[in-house]
Amino acid sequence: MDLLFKNIEIISPTDNISGYYDLAIRNGIIEYIENPGRNMDNDFEEIINGDGLTIVPGFFDMHVHFRDPGQTEKEDIESGVNSAANGGFTGVLCMPNTKPAIDNKDVISYILEKSKDMIVDVYVSACASRNREGKELAELNELFDVGAIAFTDDGSPLLNRKILSETLKFSAKNKSPFLQHAENYKLSGSGAIHRGKVSEKLNIEGIPYESETTTVKNDIELANSIKDSRYHVQHLSCGETVDIIKSARTTNQNITCEACPHHFILTDEIIYKEGSNAKMNPPLRERKDVERILLGLKENTIEIICTDHAPHTTVEKSKGLSEAPFGIVGLESCVGLSYTFLVEKGFISFAELVKKLSDNPRRILNLPRISIKQGEKAVLTILDTNKEWVINSDNFKSKSKNTPFNGFKVKCKPFGIYNNNKFYQSEL
Repeated sequence: MDLLFKNIEIISPTDNISGYYDLAIRNGIIEYIENPGRNMDNDFEEIINGDGLTIVPGFFDMHVHFRDPGQTEKEDIESGVNSAANGGFTGVLCMPNTKPAIDNKDVISYILEKSKDMIVDVYVSACASRNREGKELAELNELFDVGAIAFTDDGSPLLNRKILSETLKFSAKNKSPFLQHAENYKLSGSGAIHRGKVSEKLNIEGIPYESETTTVKNDIELANSIKDSRYHVQHLSCGETVDIIKSARTTNQNITCEACPHHFILTDEIIYKEGSNAKMNPPLRERKDVERILLGLKENTIEIICTDHAPHTTVEKSKGLSEAPFGIVGLESCVGLSYTFLVEKGFISFAELVKKLSDNPRRILNLPRISIKQGEKAVLTILDTNKEWVINSDNFKSKSKNTPFNGFKVKCKPFGIYNNNKFYQSEL
């Protein structure tokens, strides 16, 4: 789709661009970026007045669950892509806890074929162990060759040291990171929420800090022993985990991590109000953990913001805290929440937010970096940064509505995305 943005702000930290320009796109390629008004071409399918809008390199969420194949009543590739586009994301990395799990080339081929030519780029992570059971190493070479760009047993931790070691060796050779769901089952047991005052008051089994922190400590020791291995901690929740990773990164920059909006905004006390819609794994922790995660984002110990978009049906989430599944949707609330609670509150700059949502995940996943320059493919997120809005799950394109953020007043609204020669305008 040929498109011209007139007098629009462009912020691209990796290109050192920050200013107002006319930006023209033809056949999916950036034709020119010029000072406003210099070029009077009007032969475009659509011309958008950029007043109040900002273009940034397309956002990428490296942690989503699209439930396809096997649980398409919750989400499928099409609805997941629609949700991502509506939330301002041009690319996603799907987790492998589908049914069947992504531990064979046929499932990868199915996902890549089904998502082919869509406006959002869909990438696949594959299981490190067969069926995510932690008993037998998956066929990493075969999975990598057919399209997997990362390995994880997400939804389950990989605690088998032999398999973890082989996966880390593979990551060193192929620059494909291992992504760890940091949890020790022996410690977390059948816990449903954080072990603390809330779990005690509700008389519900809790998940202790040690379930996450001891796993990360042990894994980093192993990762440090394997030269050039790439170890990434998913959706961290504990303040101590931030400290562990910060210390590790002083000598090993291949130790990386991500944080989700729910973990840098909410505490376990919101469970009193939201119930199972505030149940996720790892769980919401305490105020001291939120504060330390915010500091970790500010210090850049935490380089990635992702969503852990985990759709579930209303019926499933109505089963109560102990029985309801873990997880919330996040693709369509992430931008507003991140801008409001990070940029507006002064923890990070807008440029740093863009890096954490765009360039950093692509760098860690060894994907092509996005550049906003003449002759480059147009992969763009367009934001209305000054727009104040209220999160309303009725406007979500996801099949599922399980979020604790309904009614939150936020600032910075996704306006649209441009990718793969297609333009989508958000309907949030």
